[in-house]
Amino acid sequence: MGEAGGVVTITNNKPCRRPLLLVVAVLVVVLVVGSCCAEAAADETKTTMSSSSKGDRGGGRRRRRRAEAAAPLMVPITVLKSAADAGAVCMDGTPPAYHLDPGSGAGNNSWIVNLEGGGWCNNARACQFRKTSRRGSSDLMEKEIPFGGIMSSSPADNPDFYNWNRVKIRYCDGASFAGEGFDKENGFYFRGQRIWDAVIRHLLSVGMASADQVLLTGCSAGGLAVVLHCDEFQAFFPHTDAGGRGTTVKCLADAGLFLDAADVSGGRSLRSYYSDIVAMQGVVPNLPPACTARLDATSCFFPQNVIDGIKTPIFLLNAAYDVWQIQESLAPNGADPGGAWRACKSNRSACDASQMKLLQDFRDQMVASVRGFSGSGSNGLFINSCFAHCQSELPATWSNAAAGSPAIQNKGIARSVGDWYFGRAQVKAIDCPYPCDGTCRHII
Repeated sequence: MGEAGGVVTITNNKPCRRPLLLVVAVLVVVLVVGSCCAEAAADETKTTMSSSSKGDRGGGRRRRRRAEAAAPLMVPITVLKSAADAGAVCMDGTPPAYHLDPGSGAGNNSWIVNLEGGGWCNNARACQFRKTSRRGSSDLMEKEIPFGGIMSSSPADNPDFYNWNRVKIRYCDGASFAGEGFDKENGFYFRGQRIWDAVIRHLLSVGMASADQVLLTGCSAGGLAVVLHCDEFQAFFPHTDAGGRGTTVKCLADAGLFLDAADVSGGRSLRSYYSDIVAMQGVVPNLPPACTARLDATSCFFPQNVIDGIKTPIFLLNAAYDVWQIQESLAPNGADPGGAWRACKSNRSACDASQMKLLQDFRDQMVASVRGFSGSGSNGLFINSCFAHCQSELPATWSNAAAGSPAIQNKGIARSVGDWYFGRAQVKAIDCPYPCDGTCRHII
């Protein structure tokens, strides 16, 4: 473990990777619509090995190489001790942290910054629990974590971004990197906005400032953070001029399209929850001004009210039947005291006709929420009919066709994001409602 300039990095040994040159195809404009997703494998960590004879030594070596390639890269933690000087600290007062796998070859000057997700806390009890976990303290965070999906170092699994500098900023504030405050009575530091600012500025100082291209990503609470911070991220970089000089900046929000929807009892469970978060953690000053100029603060914590005002190109990746939202927003236990939704929430085949109608209505609300957003030529969209939550960071859903990763008209998530980012094709895709019959087409 080494320490310098307020940064503590816990290192590990990893093999060198041979870089592959990134080849960008000729621009082809394609509007992707229709057809249905294939179900992702239940366990994306399993690897199937082909059989061979005992005497096939070459086959054994190939199998070992495949097994090594399938294993996720473990990336060490870096604790940014100097950020504490600016009050940028986790909920318990410890410094923020991140994990960085340096780029190589053609990706040496390109960066992905991934904002970790992991829910929120809205009251003293929930925040106390969070404070004493890895979600509220860098002292309790894993010393290394796996990078998979869009963060993978495998050219087979992640052909467009595998050799970029890939960073995951750990989430330890409880308000999608947007809070500002201090609860003296309970000792809670709500410093999400300061963490965001301090870590981004640090990354700029260690090479990201001169990047040719950057992508801000995140899933779940991290996806919401991407929506809230996308234009702020753009502002850290010089704009590309007419001669093509500057930094290409884009954003990807995965499973971050949390809807302000009514629950099964007719109430607004998620709105009430978000209202408590916004008030408790001092989020109001850090919400997008274009939204707060016309709506209340809680409404501006909902992405559907922010996305149309984002100036930076952004891609929305979401499951139309987002399982977290179904369980915690549409049919939370508080809105379902009799447990009528208990089986349906965990197994869609157990849903009756009335429950399926509510699920379809929820999907229709999500489609309606992106109608204006999809009109922008610079934005991208992929809404599939899977029952899932977070699809960009898991190999099985990001790019593993053999495992049945989601696709719309035979085009998977990884390719869709890559085509959008590099301008190879326009991607605005939405799946047909569940269950799909193979003939449905839905264009927005």
